[in-house]
Amino acid sequence: MELVTTAVWLFVAFFGIVYFYFQRKFSYWKNRGVPHIEPKFPVGNLPWKELGNFRDVFERLYNLRAESPFVGAYFLANPVAVATDLDFIKDVLVKDFNNFHGRGVYVNERDDPISAHLFSLDGPKWKSLRMKLSPTFTSGKMKFMFPTIVDVSEQFNQALSEMLQDHSEIDVKEILACFTTDVIGTCAFGLECNSLKDPNAVFRAYGRKVFTPSKLRSIRLVFFRVPKLAAALRLSIFGKEINNFFMGIVNQTIEHREKNNIKRNDFMDMLIDLKNNDTLDEGKKIKLGKLTLEQVAAQAFVFFLAGFETSSTTMMFALYELALNPDIQEKLRTEIDTVYGKHEGRLTYEAIKDMVYLDQVINETLRKYPPVPALQRVAQDNYKIANSKLVIEKGTTVMIPAYQIQHDERYYPNPEKFDPDRFLPEAWKSRHPMTFLSFGDGPRNCIGMRFGRMQSRVGLAMLLKNYRFEPSEKTPIPVKFSPVGGILAPINGMHLKIIKT
Repeated sequence: MELVTTAVWLFVAFFGIVYFYFQRKFSYWKNRGVPHIEPKFPVGNLPWKELGNFRDVFERLYNLRAESPFVGAYFLANPVAVATDLDFIKDVLVKDFNNFHGRGVYVNERDDPISAHLFSLDGPKWKSLRMKLSPTFTSGKMKFMFPTIVDVSEQFNQALSEMLQDHSEIDVKEILACFTTDVIGTCAFGLECNSLKDPNAVFRAYGRKVFTPSKLRSIRLVFFRVPKLAAALRLSIFGKEINNFFMGIVNQTIEHREKNNIKRNDFMDMLIDLKNNDTLDEGKKIKLGKLTLEQVAAQAFVFFLAGFETSSTTMMFALYELALNPDIQEKLRTEIDTVYGKHEGRLTYEAIKDMVYLDQVINETLRKYPPVPALQRVAQDNYKIANSKLVIEKGTTVMIPAYQIQHDERYYPNPEKFDPDRFLPEAWKSRHPMTFLSFGDGPRNCIGMRFGRMQSRVGLAMLLKNYRFEPSEKTPIPVKFSPVGGILAPINGMHLKIIKT
């Protein structure tokens, strides 16, 4: 009995210490006079029932904006600055990038070698890798990959035409994910994934494994927001099965190409070159060294991950809005038909560049539905905010709520309206550059932006030339977003009626 009593008192004492620690941490923003929402023990400002629902968290915080350049939040016990002032955001992403170059994302190179990719790494490792990879995403390299994307789009057209013989109502979220999986599988791994013919093909299956939302995944995402805690627990991000699959595929691909002297001018060729040859930093005239096999696999993995999910999501939301706005859809279809005619009925690299209204539609889709709703940076040193007495202390995370900024009626009147004319050149130039953050900004913007745009343009041009899209009985109006997962997505897919023209 005495042992039980001692255990109870020890538990009470431990709980009291933890509670006191959190309460002390929860006074951080109040002591600094920063607008904030009162946190709750122990999750801070995160919702109990939907731990992964960061979009709603940012919505509540963004609505507190006033004269302060940011509002205060707490993710567990950690104070987080949620930026609301566009000039402050520009300083963080561009002007004072050197103090905010890190994302503070959890990486586990030991157990999860594929987690050590460009998006997650910080410091010298990120800088060296970015320098090595930047030349692989030039417009010239994109032009090399363009015919491959067109070939996959033609296979997509054939597969969709066959599907429509049995059903006119289709979940476009799934078929677009198959299309982008096949594109990325071909460009990043040189493999025919066949997702369009077989939705259960291995690459599509592993894509689902990574992105399928769940309560457990949402809880893990919260822990990953506290990298020191995640590292102490040695949490695995992707798991052994996913690591083994991608490491195996990359190893097999490299061995096959090097043994048979195969060159495809794709992303994998560029990574193999970086593995076999030193890279020169043109500025400092120093060698950056070669990539290891693990580094090659990590970059191929993130290219696959970011390339298939974000592009397919963007195309899905574009088709959804076009189905709801038939006048915009017909205007775009007319442009596509006109450009095809101008280029002898062929979809060429130059033809895609001529589709100006298509680019406006994609930009407005990204404005209304940014795939990644918020950007993250970490202060490397104490940082005094311009025209303010406030200081962002070293190690503090700064979150930039892209979704809320891109739905702010001060910058986009009637923000829920889908209006591609917001991205006419004169309209775009009249806005603050930080009002559009779907690809980030500054030196750490999305390195694959050109590829993502090209893939989305080709996919949409092919679809709209051959099909018309309408709402169906299953189409969610208005769309309801999934509260879990890191990518903006509808809850139950996106069903549309597709009519072959």
